[in-house]
Amino acid sequence: MDTDHLVTESRLEASRNIDQVSTEEMVRIINEQDKLVALAVEQELPRIARAIDLIAARLREGGRLFYVGAGTSGRLGVLDASEIPPTYGTPHDLVQGVIAGGPEAVFVTREGAEDSREQGVADIAARVKAGDVVVGIAASGRTPYTVAAVEEARRRGCATVAVTNNPGSALAAAADVAIAPVVGPEVVMGSTRMKAGTAQKMVLNMLSTGAMIRLGKVYTNLMVDMQASNEKLRQRAVRMVALAAETDEETAGRALSAAGGSVKQAIVALVAGVDPAAARDALERAGGLVRKAIALARER
Repeated sequence: MDTDHLVTESRLEASRNIDQVSTEEMVRIINEQDKLVALAVEQELPRIARAIDLIAARLREGGRLFYVGAGTSGRLGVLDASEIPPTYGTPHDLVQGVIAGGPEAVFVTREGAEDSREQGVADIAARVKAGDVVVGIAASGRTPYTVAAVEEARRRGCATVAVTNNPGSALAAAADVAIAPVVGPEVVMGSTRMKAGTAQKMVLNMLSTGAMIRLGKVYTNLMVDMQASNEKLRQRAVRMVALAAETDEETAGRALSAAGGSVKQAIVALVAGVDPAAARDALERAGGLVRKAIALARER
């Protein structure tokens, strides 16, 4: 694919004189373009929803989620993956980020790494198994490393998703589900860390958050599997229990202590009116789903 025909490599007329305008006008131009990103993502919601259901189904069956990309796209994948364990209490290997050039490429630019199809194949072959999900991320949709990684993942029995900003690209064609928000040319031509990167971050937020919701990591809109690893998060845990059980924070705090710090267990105990052991048993029978556990506990 010729870069002259890539949407992400086109020139934006609205910013042609951005080096000559006032600073306030400069940021106004950037902001006007940023406003278009959410609208572009909105056009992809049906495909984002399909990808979430696909990811959740594979994770429920014991699969894992891998993000793979190069440069900015790879860093965004690593970032999203790193935030899932503390937010949703998942094992550290459930969601993983794979970046061209290895972990050092998160901090030190290794742009040449994206050209190696062989390394994309090797990096995926060393990590995945049938039943996993691999999400390839590339603004252009043609990055050799990422395209080859997704193709290899599919060959090995993984479900595959493409997140790109160029519809009809090689990456989109290689995946089971292609998500392609078209954000148009960048304010600084070719600087896809801007609108394209913002769109990718929004999509990844939806994919991981949606999958965690489907897996029962969220009750109402509370992240009830959060790891309370510092004082701020411990206070948040008490507040979540209080909100979910519609009680005061003192009562919530006692229930949380009795539940060994488990937000889910404390909520089930308070809402269903059972002791911590019964709440724990109900959660185990419900597969960790709080609503189902409350119903089961109330049947006792």
